[in-house]
Amino acid sequence: QVRLVESGGGLVQAGGSLRLSCAASGSQFNTYCVRWLRQYPGKQRELVASITSGGSTYYADSVKGRFAISRDNAKSTVDLQMNSLEAEDTAVYYCAAQPRGSAYTYWGQGTQVTVSS
Repeated sequence: QVRLVESGGGLVQAGGSLRLSCAASGSQFNTYCVRWLRQYPGKQRELVASITSGGSTYYADSVKGRFAISRDNAKSTVDLQMNSLEAEDTAVYYCAAQPRGSAYTYWGQGTQVTVSS
């Protein structure tokens, strides 16, 4: 069983920065692909960024050049550094982890990010 806990959300002015962190319990975290997704009210969750067990990263076009995903396997954490935040980044952000070779995805509870314009 894997438990994911997100932290770091909050209220920030446009142009500011926030750093989200996803902390995982359980073993073999280094084998997980970890994704950050966000959800607007009434919309489906959309992929923001991901990082594989090997360190390969992916970013949605809307956040390229502004967001950076990183992982620390020793601490079992994956962070999302968010810079130059825009009002359109306001959403609930979720961390999701998928063990290698598994079709199952573990989810965190989500953290609210609000960017004031």
